[in-house]
Amino acid sequence: MPEKRVFYFDFLTNPTAFEETLTRDGDIALTRLDQTMPVDEIDKVFHEAHGYQIRGNWRDVYDQYRGHSALIARCPNLLAISTGGAGYDTIHVDDCTEAGVLVVNQAGMNAEAVAEHAVGMMLCLTKKIAQVNQALRRDRDWERRDFMNNDIFGKTLGIVGLGQIGARVAEICKTAFSMKVIAHHPRLTPEEGTRRGAELVGFDDVLTQSDFVLVACGLNDETRGLFGAEAFARMKQTAYFVTIGRGGIHDEDALAKALTANELAGAGLDVWMEEPPPLGHPLLDFDNVLASPHIAAITPESALKGMTAAAEQWQMILSGRRPPRLVNREVWPVYAERFKRIMGTEVVDSE
Repeated sequence: MPEKRVFYFDFLTNPTAFEETLTRDGDIALTRLDQTMPVDEIDKVFHEAHGYQIRGNWRDVYDQYRGHSALIARCPNLLAISTGGAGYDTIHVDDCTEAGVLVVNQAGMNAEAVAEHAVGMMLCLTKKIAQVNQALRRDRDWERRDFMNNDIFGKTLGIVGLGQIGARVAEICKTAFSMKVIAHHPRLTPEEGTRRGAELVGFDDVLTQSDFVLVACGLNDETRGLFGAEAFARMKQTAYFVTIGRGGIHDEDALAKALTANELAGAGLDVWMEEPPPLGHPLLDFDNVLASPHIAAITPESALKGMTAAAEQWQMILSGRRPPRLVNREVWPVYAERFKRIMGTEVVDSE
């Protein structure tokens, strides 16, 4: 079997954990590339590489180095592309499937960090913590009653996207605050929704019934622009909109207009079309908007879990075993043939 080779660009969230885990058996070589390197140097690595550890946010990866057919054509021995988190915006899954290349992610490894961030935003918004903190530092032209806030206990949470993050938020909110949790996730059965802690309902029901609407889904053709003027108008005037999904799922201009018209109580935003958003962004002018620049998953704990899990999946992939977080499962038969041709041995796991 040839030496196994994996490359990545620029940096990893926990390079030590990734490299130590990946190379501990001594049969996998890891190469760090810089996106500004000469193309011929990059292509030399590409030609020999079996694996590509890619960043999941498309803003971090030059277009020519995203996981599409043009890149795959430059990597004749490429077996798989892996992201460090749950998202895989930088990978064209259909192109990989057509080429017999596996796509894997680290879904669930950052679920705790992101879920805690979402709940923190919900609490901060309903308790007006950010507003009163700023007022206390700014002046004394206010009274305590100006910052009367609400309890979260017993309220209704509506989740769009009941994956591992959404399910963890549901668990926290039900356990700690006795909240009613409803969710919209078209591909789940009602029984699966119940196992994940929520009652599955239609999208409109989430909008009209929820005191907090949480976006916890990825960006794709179905979710792009899902929250626009019409959706915000359907929400309760007392409701909060919170998203830890992806920029592009909600229309930022429409949200600003809804907040200006007092159609919503406020918003918590960790994802944006441009990250970080420009200083002049209209949503940053609202006291009832809690803003963070896509940092929900950036904790030492989630970085350690994600990078360790990614390295362990590479060990499985390059030894011919089926990885646990395989995105394009349908590719396996074609991939198995490519693996045998490239690595000289059969895959361990049959379909």
